[in-house]
Amino acid sequence: MLRPVLKTSVAATILLLAACDTNEKSTEVAVAEKPIAPAVEAVAAKPAPAIGSWGMDLEGRNAKIAPGDDFFLSSNGNWLDAHEIPADRSSYGVGLQVHERAQERVKAIIEELGNKGGEKGSPEQKVGDYYASWMDTDTANKLGVAPLQADLARIAAISDLAGLTTEFGRANYVGGNRVISAGLGIDPGDPDKYNFNIGLGGMGLPDRDYYLEDTERFQEIRTAYVAHMTEMLNLAGIESDAEKAEAIMAMETEVAKLQWPRADRRDRDKTYNPTTVAQLKTDYPGFDWDAFLNAGGIEGLEEINVSHPDTIQPLIDLLSSQSLETWKAYLSYHLVSNNASLLAEEVDNTNFNFWGTVMSGREAQLDRWKRGVSRVGAKQGLGEALGQIYVKRHFPESSKAQMDTLVEYLRKAYGNRIAELEWMGDETKVEAQAKLASFRAKIGYPDQWLDIDGIKIDKADLFGNARRITAFFEDYDVARLKRPTDKEEWFMMPQTVNAYYNPSFNEIVFPAAILEAPYFDPNADPAVNYGAIGAIIGHEMGHGFDDQGSKSDSKGVKRNWWTDADRAAFEERTKVLAEQFSSYEAVPGTFVDGSFTMGENIGDLGGVGVALYAYQLSLEGKDAPIIDGLTGEQRFFLAYAQAWRSKTREEAMLQRLKSDPHSPPKYRVNGIVRNVNAWYDAFDVKEGDALYIAPEQRVTIW
Repeated sequence: MLRPVLKTSVAATILLLAACDTNEKSTEVAVAEKPIAPAVEAVAAKPAPAIGSWGMDLEGRNAKIAPGDDFFLSSNGNWLDAHEIPADRSSYGVGLQVHERAQERVKAIIEELGNKGGEKGSPEQKVGDYYASWMDTDTANKLGVAPLQADLARIAAISDLAGLTTEFGRANYVGGNRVISAGLGIDPGDPDKYNFNIGLGGMGLPDRDYYLEDTERFQEIRTAYVAHMTEMLNLAGIESDAEKAEAIMAMETEVAKLQWPRADRRDRDKTYNPTTVAQLKTDYPGFDWDAFLNAGGIEGLEEINVSHPDTIQPLIDLLSSQSLETWKAYLSYHLVSNNASLLAEEVDNTNFNFWGTVMSGREAQLDRWKRGVSRVGAKQGLGEALGQIYVKRHFPESSKAQMDTLVEYLRKAYGNRIAELEWMGDETKVEAQAKLASFRAKIGYPDQWLDIDGIKIDKADLFGNARRITAFFEDYDVARLKRPTDKEEWFMMPQTVNAYYNPSFNEIVFPAAILEAPYFDPNADPAVNYGAIGAIIGHEMGHGFDDQGSKSDSKGVKRNWWTDADRAAFEERTKVLAEQFSSYEAVPGTFVDGSFTMGENIGDLGGVGVALYAYQLSLEGKDAPIIDGLTGEQRFFLAYAQAWRSKTREEAMLQRLKSDPHSPPKYRVNGIVRNVNAWYDAFDVKEGDALYIAPEQRVTIW
């Protein structure tokens, strides 16, 4: 699944599918009862599904591989053998296929709006002209790095710590970097309020291991990074570029030493440290906090959250211990790199050579139109305007209704499973059922759209367009600090192929573009839909009950609603799951981090178990039909495995292992099904098969 980059730290609290991807009185299912439509019975009576005769790619399997030895390859082996990763991609699979389908549709909308023109200030004018400005490479090439000259001159003129502090403060407005991160969030202690978060930032490479791990692979990446920074500084006209690149590398290495382990960075207890701005100034002296905040438009702020408390003072000390020239070079490099796509193709391609090829293994840039569609259609682009047209054309209300039915079967199944848990006591079950009942499902598209009339778009000014869009959304975020949270907001556009859970609003969200075959097909066999989109629904619900989501209650408030005994029982199970995943060597010498990927693995495990239960409920006591010799449960598990069909370049896989909380697709399949008893029965998996785990060692949580 794709993993969109989400700018604000509001979005950083969201749990993606990819990326990204829950009484006698007290134990009865306390789910708000909604009528559930009966399961569709006759496959033959429906229009043809998008794939095969009933919704599955049977030819993509590899019958030579036993399901019990490698279920991922057994389900997908022939397809994987027949497909190569395109030169302009770091991975290829189902998610990318669905994404490209959505991109073609958005491109058609953009071109149509551009051809219509429209009055100045109209959505048609803005969308068409922004895309046209992106496609105008002749103008970009003539300008070179000129659009950044004012920023580079301002950085060059910095003469003291005060100037450096101010430049860090405005980083979000200009696309720069800073060692102290800052951004808007939703207050975990009060979901009706936004909060402002600061923490450790500063590094260019994805994770501390890229700076500190002493292996040949990482040494080569570090050497290439320094060479890349040298090239970029040279293109920006900065003298002593090689020397300054080495100094940046040394300084970022010092920052890397301060970065918390990956698992700690996603721990909501450790990263929630609310304080007052007055206390912040006392606790972390030697830094002009007012200047830092004011430069980002933040004035009159009284409360703040410090995400990584023990890193802030060392970062402040680093500002003084490193030379001002190094900091200015650091700011200049990241400014050019982060804005490279808006500059001349020489700059853009030089940036790609490192970030695209060295870091991700890609051999070529994406076609420019694809990059343009992604830019124009982003949430923090003109996605609000495009999304409204997209759903009118490509998302039928019948799909929304069928998704509602699937969600309610999943909710009922989750409730029944919670009621049946042997390891959880009645007191905690009451809270869990209340949280499940209050899950809100947003499907397809928002009911209200953000007004983006204030964004000015000029067909001849790509850089200015991007800056004005950035400023619009930054100003919008700053203004939100004084308003209650907007629970109607979507953090993805309808044309995005992904899904997420937002713990603060206790909501699961499924944009229209993911509700396509093979994830969801209204004309497919129900077992296929439950195995694919059903497991995704269950995954997002499962985030409400994973190791971090379970720290918030039914109203999204971060509080402990568990008894000590139940929490200990939960953690005993999650520990075993972490150990299992930490044994998977995804790249030679590099293993999955089972603690870092814990939340996603819990979501997957619970999602599969609950979706299968929901499928069984949907049959309403009838036996599932046999189709092409496959039972309902076999079709369910095959659909799940094929929904994660993909292959990834080793460079990109390494980067994901170090920075992505999702396990690689192969282990999202094999690592999950081997814990599910029904999978053993469905495929007659026995002791001696490679994936076999003894029953007492299998993990069941929800």
